[in-house]
Amino acid sequence: MEQDNNRNFMLAIVLSGLVLLLWQIFYAGPEMEKERLKRQQATEFSAGKKGQPTAAQIGSDNKITAPVPGASAGNGVAKTAEPGSAPIPSSSGAPSVPGGLPRAAQTRDVILSTGPRYPIDTPSLSGSIALKGGRIDDLVLRKYRVKVAKDADQVTFFSPSGSEHPLYAEFGWSIAPGSKTKIPNSQTVWKTLGSGTLSPSSPVTLVHDNGGGVTFKRTISIDDNYMFSITQSVENKTGSPITLYPYGLISRHELPKTEGFYILHEGLIGVVGEDGLQEIDYADILEEKSKTFKGTQGWLGITDKYWAAAIIPASGSNYEAHFSGRESGKTSKFQADYLLGAVTIAPGATGEVKGNLFAGAKKVDLIDEYAEKYNIRQFDLMIDWGWFYFITKPMFHALHFFYGLMGNFGFAILAVTVIIKLLFFPLASKSYESMSKMKKLQPEMTKIRERYADDKVKQQQEMMELYKKGGANPLSGCLPVVIQIPVFFSLYKVLFVTLEMRHAPFFGWVQDLSAPDPTSLFNLFGLLPFSVPTYMAIGVWPLLMGITMWIQMKLNPQQGDPTQQMIFNWMPVVFTFLLASFPAGLVIYWAWNNTLSVIQQYWIMRKNGVEVDLLENTGIRKLLNRSGEKSGKS
Repeated sequence: MEQDNNRNFMLAIVLSGLVLLLWQIFYAGPEMEKERLKRQQATEFSAGKKGQPTAAQIGSDNKITAPVPGASAGNGVAKTAEPGSAPIPSSSGAPSVPGGLPRAAQTRDVILSTGPRYPIDTPSLSGSIALKGGRIDDLVLRKYRVKVAKDADQVTFFSPSGSEHPLYAEFGWSIAPGSKTKIPNSQTVWKTLGSGTLSPSSPVTLVHDNGGGVTFKRTISIDDNYMFSITQSVENKTGSPITLYPYGLISRHELPKTEGFYILHEGLIGVVGEDGLQEIDYADILEEKSKTFKGTQGWLGITDKYWAAAIIPASGSNYEAHFSGRESGKTSKFQADYLLGAVTIAPGATGEVKGNLFAGAKKVDLIDEYAEKYNIRQFDLMIDWGWFYFITKPMFHALHFFYGLMGNFGFAILAVTVIIKLLFFPLASKSYESMSKMKKLQPEMTKIRERYADDKVKQQQEMMELYKKGGANPLSGCLPVVIQIPVFFSLYKVLFVTLEMRHAPFFGWVQDLSAPDPTSLFNLFGLLPFSVPTYMAIGVWPLLMGITMWIQMKLNPQQGDPTQQMIFNWMPVVFTFLLASFPAGLVIYWAWNNTLSVIQQYWIMRKNGVEVDLLENTGIRKLLNRSGEKSGKS
């Protein structure tokens, strides 16, 4: 029963596409947000029942501790001393890594004004280092703003512990059990050796003498963009060797607002040793509490949609990477940290370790450059290219190439669409030729349906014979849609996750290709003085996309099954509403792709002897005739 199979196949394609789009818009995002809130409420309730973390959960300086390398504790939490003393590692002899707990939230400016700070001033970053504790906890991204408007505030990325949105990086040393060495902690006020400002041309060295013959130094340098280089050294002037364990960490003291889309990862991330890429959502790490990996290369940190912070141990160093999530009252705390192996420093000697901190915008070319320059394994995976990496990243580079020529990502999308159409031209041409043959057979097909209306088997046999004689394939119309699905998805991914598309203008009212078309049919595109709900924001470009899709559908042969034809008739309307909430760049691509397809299909059909009258096919001629008749009567 070929006709039934064809009908089912077509229905499956159309309905599958509609289900995916509907699920993405109306279910995936809202449902993930609901689930996030549910988990947050559950963890808050649990924390409220259990009370504040015990001493076994809090390390020195009121900090979270990570699992110790080789620890056998069932819950993965390292044993620690009472708050205010050094973390006590497990019996393995290696210490745990500290991180910060939140205080009562204060304004960012208030916290930044208390205690000495060392300013940071680069072309890409402004901020400061807290000399009390030695943390990098104040960073503002100079080249990016929170909104499209030129006078909008610059993006604030790092903020100190105790402020509204704490996120910071810290490097330091831990001690082994029983060690008497005094190490710097969060209360230590470091002295500085430098010009007065950390800049690409002026590194800074933080110095602390513990008063017992050990001097700690931390030299921090920075490039023009977002990469910090940190060299930690310890000079031992005592008469005995000392053993220390270097660490680095990224800590966040809140459950941040996320996009909530399944195609984008936001949370803990890293590439560690042979374990490869690790992407751990905030909700998942709160459930698992902690995850530990071992490696000699890679990186780890916390990522947002467009910004990320990552700590990078020196290549070749053996280390243990750790991801953790905890609740304290109504606050969630997340941490990514690494702990290097023991460094033993002989009397009169100096020990040294190096590492890097990336803190800033996930710019594709810059990330790739850092991966090569610092030999960082798979650093480009900090950008969520997804499973179809091999399609998505080339799509970005194609768009970026044409952007370099045209200076506008909107025009780059149009240019890439033309290239794609040329690449698939032979395949699409065969499909359109077969559709042209189907169009020519339409009168014969109608006669067969009428002649064998009560005998479906005979009707199908005659149809098959007609297709064979005419050299037509009834499934050919699916091909142009199917072959552009990977292209559509890769472009959607690029527009959604890459920083370069953020706030990228096209022209006129489209000032951000990564955001939906801001206009709406229901307020006459801004002429009427009121705003409309998001679900009613059917902008100019979605309407153009729907019109071009409708014209393309009218060029296709009529379907034999009324239900199937009804679905095709309504598809442009449904897709207009669905795509209205998608990035404007994606809708522009689809509208332009439809326009090129109509031109291509029209030309091939005429070439194959099929008379095509767009006015007749779209019903416009009938409307014009009726209008003329009414005018004549009046």
